[in-house]
Amino acid sequence: MYAVIKTGGKQYRVEEGDILRVELLDVEPKKVFSLDQVLLIDKGDEVSIGKPLVKGATVEAEVIRHARAKKVVIFKSHRMKTYRRTLGHRQEFSEIRIKNIKV
Repeated sequence: MYAVIKTGGKQYRVEEGDILRVELLDVEPKKVFSLDQVLLIDKGDEVSIGKPLVKGATVEAEVIRHARAKKVVIFKSHRMKTYRRTLGHRQEFSEIRIKNIKV
């Protein structure tokens, strides 16, 4: 059984026990919360597709930790000019574990 959920402007295919990195959530670590934006649920022989969401479906998840990803370096330069810029960015994320898919 799997589900397709939407969080942080992105869609994820999840099963029970999966660990995901999603956009930073406002939930404390070790807390269980529910995601109610479920777009699709597949039970093997039965598929429920939402229009746009599946009614009454939720996915329970637990926040494992909050962290920041590796630094991404942005380097800009113009050829034959004295223009160079270096920027860096570290994206914050939440790591979650899928506990249960409820229909």
